[in-house]
Amino acid sequence: MRIPAFIFLLSFFSSLLHAQATLDFQQQNRIQIRRTNEKIRVDGKADEAVWKIADPVSDFWEKWPNDKDRAKRRTEVRMAYDDQNIYFMVIAYDTNKYVIQTLKRDNGIFDSDGFSIALDPVNQRTNGFLFSVNPYNVQTEDLVSAGSSGDLNFSWDNKWLSATERHETCWTAEIAIPFKTLRYEAGKTTWGINFLRSDLKNNQYSSWTHMPVNFPFYDFGYSGALVWDQPPPPPGTNISFIPYVTANASTNAENNTPLKGTVNAGFDGKVSVTPSLNLDITVNPDFSQVEVDRQVTNLTRFNIFFPERRTFFLENDDLFSAYGIPPIRPFYSRRIGLDDEGRTIPILGGLRLSGNLTKKTRIGIMNMQTLAKDGFQAQNYTAATLNQRVQERSLVKGYFLNRQAIGTDGNDVKDPLDAFGRNAGLEYNYSDKAGKWQGWAGYHHTFKPGIHADNRYLNLGGMFASKSFEAVIDYSDIGDLFYADMGFVNRIENYDAKLDTVFRQGFRHVFNSYEFRIFPKSIWINQHRLGLENYTVWNRDGSLNETNHALGYEMLMRNTSSLSANLSYTFNNLPYYTQFTDEASEPLPPGHYAYWQGNLEYSSDSRKRFIVEGGLTYGGFYNGRIFQSSLSLTWRVQPWGNFSMNFQNANLEFPDPYGKTDLILVAPRIEINFSNSIFWTTFIQFNNQNNNFNINSRLQWRYKPMSDIFLVYTDNYFTDPFLKNKNRALVFKMNYWLNL
Repeated sequence: MRIPAFIFLLSFFSSLLHAQATLDFQQQNRIQIRRTNEKIRVDGKADEAVWKIADPVSDFWEKWPNDKDRAKRRTEVRMAYDDQNIYFMVIAYDTNKYVIQTLKRDNGIFDSDGFSIALDPVNQRTNGFLFSVNPYNVQTEDLVSAGSSGDLNFSWDNKWLSATERHETCWTAEIAIPFKTLRYEAGKTTWGINFLRSDLKNNQYSSWTHMPVNFPFYDFGYSGALVWDQPPPPPGTNISFIPYVTANASTNAENNTPLKGTVNAGFDGKVSVTPSLNLDITVNPDFSQVEVDRQVTNLTRFNIFFPERRTFFLENDDLFSAYGIPPIRPFYSRRIGLDDEGRTIPILGGLRLSGNLTKKTRIGIMNMQTLAKDGFQAQNYTAATLNQRVQERSLVKGYFLNRQAIGTDGNDVKDPLDAFGRNAGLEYNYSDKAGKWQGWAGYHHTFKPGIHADNRYLNLGGMFASKSFEAVIDYSDIGDLFYADMGFVNRIENYDAKLDTVFRQGFRHVFNSYEFRIFPKSIWINQHRLGLENYTVWNRDGSLNETNHALGYEMLMRNTSSLSANLSYTFNNLPYYTQFTDEASEPLPPGHYAYWQGNLEYSSDSRKRFIVEGGLTYGGFYNGRIFQSSLSLTWRVQPWGNFSMNFQNANLEFPDPYGKTDLILVAPRIEINFSNSIFWTTFIQFNNQNNNFNINSRLQWRYKPMSDIFLVYTDNYFTDPFLKNKNRALVFKMNYWLNL
């Protein structure tokens, strides 16, 4: 295990040298913003006098697929502010035809034509805000954090105004972002800022600052400077109150529960404690409008990590969920209010305080209380975390987690380990100023009744990323008795199909990957990508558990289509009996298994009205054979409709007496946007591996900004016996966003 540590230290010290040579983007890219007394009407027209005198920003750089030249189409941005808002006037020169995937809000920023603002009011190059709009005035916003690893979930919602107009040679956008929506320090006159233009017809993204192609445009290490003529006005009191009411009619045939109706109510609240620290409150929260999980075919021996979709847990989630590595996370919010099968457990209420305590310190404190249901005891969940920025963009951070069963002293529960579970950890995340060199190291500890040894998780790794090359290495060591009651560790629990018992087995792993990118001078091809991945797992006694090596190639075309091929070799020292077929067949016995697999995948031009994606996998699978296929067909009726059909099939054949099976997943989806405020989405999933056929249909009307009415119908059936009903429900929900 000394080699990974050596590589990590070598990368770390090299990064210190590299950081000294990094250029300061904010000295090269600066924009002035001036106060205006003119009343600005947000209507998409550049008819106010202020837009004729405001300093323009233009001549964007190409961001994707290359980063060498200026953008093909010109974009102009002007800015101003008054006591309430910061304003943007955007002129995006274009044809009068656009690529618009949907009119639905918060549906992403990279698959349609559009314009985005990345704003860092604290100007510490780690956290900030993202606001986007497309030519049809569809809004998207999100929080960006250093711990999100470039991921955007568009869960953060707040009020801001925009209006667009479409012309023969351009489209315009006028935007007003209230100061109340932002978190910033009073008196600070330099903010970080960047702009992105999406030009899908040319398969090009352009940014104001000249950024490397391998970094997202919202990486604040490459932001420019927004320079105020005087300190921006204080945001003032910012309190939001969002009450809701629901009416529910449901029946559960699986539990012989007849049709019944219920009425429920609760509220969420947001209080700006300081300009950069926010308190979120929820009482009797309801998540009935949240889209169901997208089911997958699971061909592993372990549980699948499903993403969190509930908005309350997603805001500032990096403060809590960014510890560890995927898929080893000490904190996983789905453990709160959901059981292991995704069924809801009622939440009485919760509080979360999060944000910047000082310009270099972020904190997060959360407490949630659930109620007892169907044999699950009431639980209290507490999470506290602190992030301290050091050096240019590095973090030292620590956390404490506590799950406590309410009304127990450890003697009145079947398993004393269920009485409580606590975790604490400390991590150091290094990043040089440009973000090319990164490193991480962490120690995590479990506290449970009677456990005093073999209860920690160690992790360290490093990464280098340049335009043409990327390398990652990670080492983890997890004890047998490391528990994460509020987290997710996917390999530690091993199910023995013959004994019908779960065994805990700690492990050590080393993961490393390398990717080479080639940018040819071609009118057809954007990139060639060559990749190598190696993943090796050892048992705690030093014996080999599993190793996988994969060699891959991907070709990205200028028309947005792509083709990839992958060849992998797996050696598995199976420790327990494992079942992939039905119970009439024998489970695979423990032992050594070695096999090869080949994979081929294709995606067509995503800008077209008809889109095809598909893949084939063939090869060995333990002592048998696998043939897996997937096909996705999407028909887009711009901009109001999306109709898709997804199909997956995995055919597994093993020698006698281990059986064979066909795993089938069919998932059609219908999305109709009647306007920018009325949406209807129907999602159907047939999954014979989970013995479930699900219908989820949701009608949403945004009758006022951030205020919605939902009508949701859900229906679940068994696939065997075929289409025997499990349960169904019809839910009406109404919420209203009130700023106090």
